[in-house]
Amino acid sequence: MLLADKNNIINLLRSDYEFNQLYPQFIQALARKHWTPLLVAKKAAEFLAAEKNVTILDIGSGVGKFCLGAALHKPFATYVGVEQRKELINYAEATRELLQLENVSFIHGNFTEVDFTRYDHFYFFNSFYENLNGTEKIDERMKYSTELFDYYNRYLFKQLEKKPAGTRLATFHSVEKEIPEAYLVVGSAISNLLKFWIKV
Repeated sequence: MLLADKNNIINLLRSDYEFNQLYPQFIQALARKHWTPLLVAKKAAEFLAAEKNVTILDIGSGVGKFCLGAALHKPFATYVGVEQRKELINYAEATRELLQLENVSFIHGNFTEVDFTRYDHFYFFNSFYENLNGTEKIDERMKYSTELFDYYNRYLFKQLEKKPAGTRLATFHSVEKEIPEAYLVVGSAISNLLKFWIKV
């Protein structure tokens, strides 16, 4: 079943409830904590894809909701999600095919294996947070530790530090340990949970 009919797309984008119906029930149940709300995807896409033909990386893309929602809202950009859980990549790819989105792709792997020089701008919905004690996990299949949390933050910090001036970053629920000083906040939304950064 293809959902690329314009009226179907409009209906999907009306609410997170409608969009989440594209996924199995157990994936829907994780949406409140782990998948990007459509309003966040829309506002982040407006910032990150302010110019056409940019390539945006979603770091820890889960079932792909940011990339898919952003691509539907701002189609003149390329969206790539990297996710280390193969099962979630499968759901993301299946949904991309349903929506017939050619400007979205997904990489199965750890974000530390990705070449950051291939991307212009970045979206980050704190995918490292699971490593902290007492946090809600997507599943129990991964190894979690505060050491990993710190390592991932340091690694992302170093990668962002290497990017040129003008690089844009949108963060949602970030503790901001991963953000170098050269990135300045230029706006925010969703009760300050979504922040927009530009490297100077």
